[in-house]
Amino acid sequence: MKIYTLPLGMLQTNCYLLATEGGHAALVDPGADAQQVVRALATLGLQPRMILLTHAHYDHIGAVRELQECYPGIQVLLGEGDTEMYQSPELNLGGRFEDAARFTGLTYDRALRDGETVQLDEVSLRVLHTPGHTQGGVCYVGEGVLFSGDTLFCREVGRTDLYGGSFEALKQSITRLYQLKGDYQVYPGHGEATTLEEERRENPYVRG
Repeated sequence: MKIYTLPLGMLQTNCYLLATEGGHAALVDPGADAQQVVRALATLGLQPRMILLTHAHYDHIGAVRELQECYPGIQVLLGEGDTEMYQSPELNLGGRFEDAARFTGLTYDRALRDGETVQLDEVSLRVLHTPGHTQGGVCYVGEGVLFSGDTLFCREVGRTDLYGGSFEALKQSITRLYQLKGDYQVYPGHGEATTLEEERRENPYVRG
């Protein structure tokens, strides 16, 4: 698996392209600028097969509809607790900061539960339900990698003052991540990558 990072939109949301050996790709959190994603996929020679959402805020889902139009049959997956938010521009904040029509009636193919596995060619990712930033936020854990969305950042944690947020739930979710055995390269929803071991030691908000 190769991982490519595209910071997208005004909030520079990290969209990750997970490339398999067979030239297929999973897109994690394509939050904006669908055509930038399309160009990157073409340059890399990748065929997208699925979109994996860590949560349903507008800055993580903004390119979904256009990518579905560009790639008919692409699968959209997200945590089951965020499906209502995903389809409501009031809850996902698309109606506040963007054109609400882009965030109305969005469709998805699979609502993920804690412990499920997402498979694409040789790439296998385990779904961890990590509420706190949103009710249905999830992280994706693979061999040596962790896609943490807005749950855990480099020396930061996700905000909890929006719909469905809870700092107590977030702390429990991060503690659960810290309890994973070994170290992981952490790919967050915003900002630079880090490692789980560094965050266990250094994160001032929740320490392992």
